[in-house]
Amino acid sequence: MRWEIDWIENRARLSPNKKAIIDEDTNKSWTYKQLNNRSSSMAGWLKKQGVKKGDRVALLSPNDISYFDLLFACGKIGAIFVPLNWRLSEHELNEILLDCTPSLIAIHQRFENRVPSLLKTAPKALVVGGSSYHEIVSDIFDCRQIEAISEKDPLAMIYTGGTTGKPKGVVLSHQSIQWNGINTILSWNLSQEDVTINYMPMFHTGGLNALSVPILMIGGTVVIGDQFTGQKAVHSINQYKCTIILLVPTMYHLLIQSDEFQRSEFPSMKIFLSGAAPCPLHVYEAFQKKGLAFKEGYGLTEAGPNNFFIHPEDAQLKRGSVGKPMMFNTIKLEKADGEEAKVNEVGEILINGRHTFSHYWNNELATMETKKEGWVHTGDLAKKDEEGFHYIVGRKKDMIITGGENVYPLEIEHWLAAHPAVDEAAVIGLPDDKWGELVVAFIVQKYPHPIDEVELKSYCEEKLGSYKIPKRFITLKELPKTHVGKIDKKKLKEFSNKT
Repeated sequence: MRWEIDWIENRARLSPNKKAIIDEDTNKSWTYKQLNNRSSSMAGWLKKQGVKKGDRVALLSPNDISYFDLLFACGKIGAIFVPLNWRLSEHELNEILLDCTPSLIAIHQRFENRVPSLLKTAPKALVVGGSSYHEIVSDIFDCRQIEAISEKDPLAMIYTGGTTGKPKGVVLSHQSIQWNGINTILSWNLSQEDVTINYMPMFHTGGLNALSVPILMIGGTVVIGDQFTGQKAVHSINQYKCTIILLVPTMYHLLIQSDEFQRSEFPSMKIFLSGAAPCPLHVYEAFQKKGLAFKEGYGLTEAGPNNFFIHPEDAQLKRGSVGKPMMFNTIKLEKADGEEAKVNEVGEILINGRHTFSHYWNNELATMETKKEGWVHTGDLAKKDEEGFHYIVGRKKDMIITGGENVYPLEIEHWLAAHPAVDEAAVIGLPDDKWGELVVAFIVQKYPHPIDEVELKSYCEEKLGSYKIPKRFITLKELPKTHVGKIDKKKLKEFSNKT
């Protein structure tokens, strides 16, 4: 085995007694030595269950230390860690399980009621939490006999939505995750003194790879948060002397409205980071009034997710900018004609670097469309100014980002259109201070079969994750169309602004 691959083993050797993980709810902590021992024990247990190199191991859990147990265990034996979005419906989860065919699925005891349904597509289950799980991670296992693992071998697979609504498994190699960590540490000047609290869901790359892995790699401390509230976050930031935090705009909207935010001086904090969606300017203003450093970034599951750096002083002068490319990645803005965009011209963001994904699982066509000659074509649009600062201006696709979750309208439209009382459906995202974007559905009903909003929401719950269900349903006599017969979503947005 190449020991540079198993970096948690090396970190445990260098910082054995340093606190690596703290659980916010219980205040229980684990040192790097304990964290490495847990993952080694889990690796041994997985081997006993017949899990081999290349096999997939899925996890359905709220934010919990089990994410690190299984990520690092899979890294030690060459298996592929597949964190699952617990906000998805049973139908959506089973679609993912059918695609990745895991050898085993670990399910947190909070979701034990979902075991029977999910075992239809997964052969074995492990309940996370409780005494039996504690015994597994307390066993002794020597990893030195495991077969060799290359940096190009897959380590994790994170599912992200697609324009058709069918999720795609983004395969991240050891190299992808390690170089995102190295790039982040050097570009953002992280150190072993840094402490973060992670409220981002760890089934997303933002929760797992944006700050958690880089801070563990450098020897800092990660506090695992679960249920976010503004009041709770302020208390924990101060209690654990956090220095850096990443939240989505929806969380910041709640944070700055809390009385605790107004009263606190946040003496330990170096920087507040925002990601997943463009951040409203009123959030910048709230931090500026308190003299606190605040900035936002840009990334995606297929690349990083960390790609830019901006100094907090520049972030205030150039509000809305994500900054300049980090140390070990290259950014190019490409126009529709294939030419590189000039200063203040808009182009699609292309990313190159060793932190980019390997491929989409079982989807060669999508891989070829997204990764061309080493460049990841993001589908997102940006421009840069004379000094090289980049600004995200929109998306080529109709993707909606609500509360940090990606929502693809076509999936919802197809499901709504399948309802016997619905003639046509269109879904758009509208700006919202709390959620970033609000999912709004326009419905044309079939006469004489009226349907109300309560019934539509109940119908959506049968197949769609809660965050995908439209917050508003607007009934129209007909949907506006372009001259070629396509639904005119621009007119729908104009109509929404008038209502």
